[in-house]
Amino acid sequence: MRGFYNKLLRVDLSRQTWKAEAISDDILTRYLGGKGLAAHLLLENAPAGVDPLAPENPFIVAGGPATGSVLAPASRYGVFTKSPQTGIFSESYAGGHVAPKIKASGYDAILLQGAAESPIYLEISDQGVVFHDAAPFWGMDTYKAEEALEKDVGVRGAKAIVIGPAGEKLVAFAVIGNDKGRQAGRTGVGAVLGSKQVKGIVFHGGAECAVHDAEAVQAFDRDLRERGKDDPGANAYRKLGTPMVVRIANNVGAFPSYYWSAGTVPHWENISAETMLERFNTRPKACYRCFLACGRLNTVSDGRHAGLVLEGPEYETIYAFGGLCAVDDMAEIIYLNDICNRLGIDTITAGNVAGLAIEASRRGALDLKLDYGDVDGIAALLQQVADQQGLGKIFAGGTRAASRELGLEDLAIHVKGLEPAGYEPRALKGMGLAYATSDRGACHLRATVYKAEFAGWVDRTTAEGKADTVLDFEDRHTVFDTLIFCRFYRDLLGWDYLPTVIRGLTGLELDKAGLQELSARIANNIRAFNLREGMTAADDTLPRRLLEEPLQPSGERLTEAELDHMLNEYYERRGWER
Repeated sequence: MRGFYNKLLRVDLSRQTWKAEAISDDILTRYLGGKGLAAHLLLENAPAGVDPLAPENPFIVAGGPATGSVLAPASRYGVFTKSPQTGIFSESYAGGHVAPKIKASGYDAILLQGAAESPIYLEISDQGVVFHDAAPFWGMDTYKAEEALEKDVGVRGAKAIVIGPAGEKLVAFAVIGNDKGRQAGRTGVGAVLGSKQVKGIVFHGGAECAVHDAEAVQAFDRDLRERGKDDPGANAYRKLGTPMVVRIANNVGAFPSYYWSAGTVPHWENISAETMLERFNTRPKACYRCFLACGRLNTVSDGRHAGLVLEGPEYETIYAFGGLCAVDDMAEIIYLNDICNRLGIDTITAGNVAGLAIEASRRGALDLKLDYGDVDGIAALLQQVADQQGLGKIFAGGTRAASRELGLEDLAIHVKGLEPAGYEPRALKGMGLAYATSDRGACHLRATVYKAEFAGWVDRTTAEGKADTVLDFEDRHTVFDTLIFCRFYRDLLGWDYLPTVIRGLTGLELDKAGLQELSARIANNIRAFNLREGMTAADDTLPRRLLEEPLQPSGERLTEAELDHMLNEYYERRGWER
């Protein structure tokens, strides 16, 4: 099929062998690429009940039919496995400049099985796979490792994905980093690579993948760029990036704060996008061919972190440390973000476990003098987590594991083992449903309903009609993840545009109904995987605190009856039995 090589690269790390296998047109027609293809491969190749850190757990890297093309949104790659943090389906995506190099290596997906006896890194190109000794690079932070591996390969333009010390030590929320600031950040994909003793993968090659109608794809991209010039949302991303959400969320009381007890912080202006622009010589940074350039390259010019340069922080990192942990200085959030990047840990989970540790300390459940706003205490805890030392061992498994060990399960905030992002579901009821039903645990990106609720397209305070809204976003985003497209183009690429671009890339004729059928097929595959791995419908819920405690200071609530109503409608629309 056009847009694909029809090739899977299967790598046996234990034997250090590899082979290319054919992927049929039938499979690609049913699932496309990215999330759809990877979910199919995971269901087919992961033994039922496999330990996520066992050699038998597959690790999959995938692009989509848009990857490597001229299209502006196509800068992302995906990684897929069984999560060590949640025990269910794991997907994570990252932007930057790696995705086209993955495509140029000549494969639609790469599947790693087994585990090496000692540290290695892989060089993957259209010439095959080279297994390199990674002992000299083991222990390096992500920034140093990325640079060192690319230099060691010695091929101009080669790009690496790497793990940091946390991935090596099997921290359950370890990430994969690339482009010194981009992370496949959620569900612990870095720990799976670490369990296989793979420090990283370097991609390069000269393979080219023909699309069905190159002229039509180029015309589509030109039109998209033209429409994006004056689009208010696109301009907001260009000017402010994702930190613009700090103001929006605080204004409606939906900024999770003080470990999920409040919906705003008094210092929110200090950690807003506007303050970032004023203080840190902020410059935009774009992914491959992207015109949104939502990345923020910040330089700390004074104070104890003077000279620190970071791409970030994104909104989610600001919420995690500035909201949940009540850090009131953007420079300190940049500092904590840099620590997480270098160690290779997810900032959302890091802020959540730090917030849980603060509450555990305040309640006497933990012998740790840690309180809100204590930057150095948080930094020390994160280092212990990455080292799996001292109290860090308690939190290295994430919130669910830590709360069980501390006897604080009623306090802990997570869904299926994954902590929610920075959108308070008591103020944004659609996000409550999105968190409860997300296939990888609490996630804001599977269905970005906060966009509709913030914008007033739907009433954020009611449970009525939210199942339809969540499903519409979820289905469209699943199609995005098969291509693979960046989420931030969602306002420019509605249902009316997707059939055109898919036809140009692949030749497939799929209208909205056909795309929704594709999305449902993928959702059912992932649901089947999760149920096989022990998840039940009872796991589609929210933490008791969020269903029983009113949000401060607004007093807003999301009741169990409201969630139950939304879930019933969601299951009915999905065709699933409750």
